[in-house]
Amino acid sequence: MDFALSEEQSLLIETARRFVDEELLPYEEEVEESGEVRPELIQQIRERSIALGLYAANMPESVGGGGLDTLTMCMLDRTLGRASMALQYLVARPSNILMACEGGQREAYLLPSVRGEKVDCLAMTEPGAGSDVRAMACKAERDGPEGGDFVINGTKHFISHADLADFVILFAATGVEETPRGPRKKITSFLVDMGTPGFTLRPGYKNVSHRGYHNAILEFDDCRLPASQVLGEVDKGFDVANEWLGATRLQVAAICLGRCDRALEQATDYAATRKQFGQTIGRFQGVGFKLADMEVQRRAAELLTYQCAWKHDQGVMTDMDAAIAKLAATEALAFIADEALQIHGGMGLMSDLPMERIWRDARIERIWEGTSEIQRHIISRSMLRPLGS
Repeated sequence: MDFALSEEQSLLIETARRFVDEELLPYEEEVEESGEVRPELIQQIRERSIALGLYAANMPESVGGGGLDTLTMCMLDRTLGRASMALQYLVARPSNILMACEGGQREAYLLPSVRGEKVDCLAMTEPGAGSDVRAMACKAERDGPEGGDFVINGTKHFISHADLADFVILFAATGVEETPRGPRKKITSFLVDMGTPGFTLRPGYKNVSHRGYHNAILEFDDCRLPASQVLGEVDKGFDVANEWLGATRLQVAAICLGRCDRALEQATDYAATRKQFGQTIGRFQGVGFKLADMEVQRRAAELLTYQCAWKHDQGVMTDMDAAIAKLAATEALAFIADEALQIHGGMGLMSDLPMERIWRDARIERIWEGTSEIQRHIISRSMLRPLGS
């Protein structure tokens, strides 16, 4: 790996940093207090990020996207990660799953998403099937001969930003196959427009993390979809899902690095200026050693995340690589956010400073896109499998 930034990367990060400082951070307090992002602010952020070339930077140039490689995209996500999720998300990166769009799907879903005219959300998690994707109960059954309609029934929950989405990328069970480990459900992905008969969007749960960035409950009751709404191949949705999960886990890791940066900067500045017993608190070993440990964890997470992104660009990234990056970065953020708050003492818990928000927001990162336990399972399984265990 070459650790030196190219001129193009440096310019991109400088542009993104200025955008975050000028267009996102000034609105954090407003979003925290209201729990909402005003529609006009949503439009403003989206338009300005499009003008700067930050929007859909992950999508190929062939479809109008920024065409960034994975490593550079990680650097961008890290920079955007300094802001709250509700604001950062508006600088959208459409799901790469949409590259599976074919025919009329490209004009209806892929290209409008890249241009910022439509927003997607992904629906996989269910009340009874979180980490165990194969246990999903939401099902899509054919009504008629092959090539006919599908009828969908079931419920999805914890669906991020569905309240702002124009359509859903839905994963549903479409059958069962026999495997050496027993029967397993086949999964198919579908494109479902908001407002489709039989599809109801309901408000989700109140969340301690990421105020203003909402989750929703999706209910499907005899929701009929033509076969033209299948994304990719029938029964091959799990292959699409696996590819997506690796990419999103890497994205979570990069975003966490941005939050680590901000928390450590806040803690270092406070330790260098806050005085107790006649000296700045950073000179006390109890505080200075915390800063040192925080920096070590941040650098370790950075290297593992960037190595994973580099391997993705080389076409050699494995599930284990993505799991290591997500585990390292999310656990590092949990540690750094907690220690940074501790350094601030009582003020760290006050809403006057961003520390309590960073601390709250950090908690969800070890849960969504695969819990820390799931990441450890992937890592250990990858280590033991070559030995026949």
